[in-house]
Amino acid sequence: MNPAAEVNPLSMLDEAARVLPGGTAVTGVNLLLMLTALAVVPSVLILCTSFTRIAITLGILRQALGAPGIPPGQVVAGLSLFLTLVVMAPTGERMWTEGLGPWLRGEEADRAVAWERTAEPLREFMIAQIESTGNVDTVLTLLEHRGVDVRDPSRLTWERDVDLLTLVPAFVLSELKTAFLVGFRIWLPFLVIDLVVSSLLVSMGMIMLPPVLVSLPFKLLLFVLVDGWRLVTAGLLSGFAEPAAKVTAWLPSLSGGGLA
Repeated sequence: MNPAAEVNPLSMLDEAARVLPGGTAVTGVNLLLMLTALAVVPSVLILCTSFTRIAITLGILRQALGAPGIPPGQVVAGLSLFLTLVVMAPTGERMWTEGLGPWLRGEEADRAVAWERTAEPLREFMIAQIESTGNVDTVLTLLEHRGVDVRDPSRLTWERDVDLLTLVPAFVLSELKTAFLVGFRIWLPFLVIDLVVSSLLVSMGMIMLPPVLVSLPFKLLLFVLVDGWRLVTAGLLSGFAEPAAKVTAWLPSLSGGGLA
């Protein structure tokens, strides 16, 4: 499985542009590129970037505070989007300068090369996150399902054996696991407050008073005093690993091992 052997979207756009009536190939490519981007960008944004981890973590934080409607969902989604832009800015710039930009300007005529150079920075970002969180087993699981011998991971390489069809779902599974672990750590101090307030209410005989109603102001006060939004945001941004210049092999800790 070679990533270069995958379906090349740039080639598909170019071929489709040639059959457009009354227009040049460049105009057709630009039109189809725009329409394709409008359809594909939401999925790419959610699945192949940092959006999944950020959105889930902020959603869990909102539940932990005990106010699932505050801040509104639009605010959480908007904040997640802009934090994603901050995290993905270097990767996006590389995708444009190394692959897509030269192809659109006509500096790179080979569509396969342009697509490979465009996808490589995004692949490196996803691989870096999978390795930094120790979730390479998700890749091995998907490779095994696709018929690849994973009994000796030291013989496998990212570049030769892992294409985007395997890498993207493995990255999503890795981000889901990481987001829930981060959310669990965020929830713990709020859970302690809920338990303390609940115990106090029971000891005072105020059984009919909902503990959440009493603990909510204390949780909000604690969150504001420690500047919680800044701490959570800083933790999320610093939690994403920098992509390596070139990733070809598995982590040394997995060498000689397979799936449990």
